[in-house]
Amino acid sequence: MKSNFKKFIALILKLESQLVLSKYKPKIIAITGSVGKTSTKDAVYAILSKVSYVRKSQKSFNSEIGLPLTILGIPNGWNNPLVWLENVGRGLWLFLAPHKYPKWLVLEVGIGKPKDMKKTALWLKTDAVIITAIGSTPPHIEFFESLKHLVEEKSELIKTLKQGGLLILNADDESVLAMKSKTRNIVTTFGFNEGAELLGTGENIFYNEQGIPTGIIYRVDHEGKSLPVVIEGVFGRNHVYATLAALALASGLKLNMLTAVEALKNYDVPPGRMRLLAGIEDSLIIDDTYNSSPLAAESALGTLGGIKEKEEGRKIAILGDMLELGRYTVEAHKDIGRLAKENLDSDTDVLIVVGQRAKGIKEGATAAGMNERNIIEFLDSSAAAEFMKTFIKKNDIVLVKGSQGMRMERVVEAILHDQANKKKLLVRQDSEWLLKK
Repeated sequence: MKSNFKKFIALILKLESQLVLSKYKPKIIAITGSVGKTSTKDAVYAILSKVSYVRKSQKSFNSEIGLPLTILGIPNGWNNPLVWLENVGRGLWLFLAPHKYPKWLVLEVGIGKPKDMKKTALWLKTDAVIITAIGSTPPHIEFFESLKHLVEEKSELIKTLKQGGLLILNADDESVLAMKSKTRNIVTTFGFNEGAELLGTGENIFYNEQGIPTGIIYRVDHEGKSLPVVIEGVFGRNHVYATLAALALASGLKLNMLTAVEALKNYDVPPGRMRLLAGIEDSLIIDDTYNSSPLAAESALGTLGGIKEKEEGRKIAILGDMLELGRYTVEAHKDIGRLAKENLDSDTDVLIVVGQRAKGIKEGATAAGMNERNIIEFLDSSAAAEFMKTFIKKNDIVLVKGSQGMRMERVVEAILHDQANKKKLLVRQDSEWLLKK
């Protein structure tokens, strides 16, 4: 869409959303942070959908125009003016005529620049706000003067809470935990640090009878009780945090915790977020290609390092550029290289770096002592994808990660076993994305 038309449509859809919310009065849960928003949204949806009619943000509809799309239940019109005009009509009809409308809305809220929160979400009146994690070098930080300014922008969402609303904070992130002082509302915390009201412990990868890793398991301690939480088909502490946040909400809403835990076992994890996929040559892919940041890359590498390898299998980390880090770019990539060395066997495992900035990952890894013969460089994901088609071997475990703009899903597609279902399994498979180079 052209800029002025887009601004006009965004304004109309926002006004229609406000009218619809005033008419149907759903309870609203808003989720923000720099890491884990979408997984947390899906975990919350999994629990609430067992007890009520719920709608969640589709994909990552978390922007100024994305929130109205979710509230009105309409699709993205992309660059088609006719679809947007039809959307305006559908939004108006939703307000004028009686419809069955969700009792709950679970909304993901993203920001990229200063003052984005005001445009995106401050017009909402929320019943609960969840803030996931921010980290020391989050994505989009290049557009802010400092980490402090980015944290302040994220925390603006707390102002949307109704009186008596619930604020849920990650106790393991100092910047997030400090937001307790910004509200008089009820605050619940989650995390692995002592003092968290929902305390995660004993996180482990679990394996099937063939010794193949199939998911994660941990315990949640709350109000004197300890419950095992099993999540199948994924890896990574990000999913532990997402489910802990959802369980904190369930506790705050006085829902049955056993039912909530059971709802998370096979919850709908979105593509490209530490999902386990079968690869060609009996390999295993850890697909974390939705996006990347230093905190998320550190977590993914830690997970890769913790997996028990089958005989003759290698661990391969394929890491693309981390974008929008500004002045932190060089040092952040070198730090990830050092972490790659810590989680890979320098003599048998392989590090593949993709992109100009990822050269810093190679520098960090070699400086930490990784064998340079086991580091391979590519300028783009297409070249890396072609290489992997013949490089991969039986029992390899392959982590693929990079920022959205690097299109690292192309690497996963090249080595994915189930090609018939790739549109369902992989991120960014819409025709609009596939047409982009």
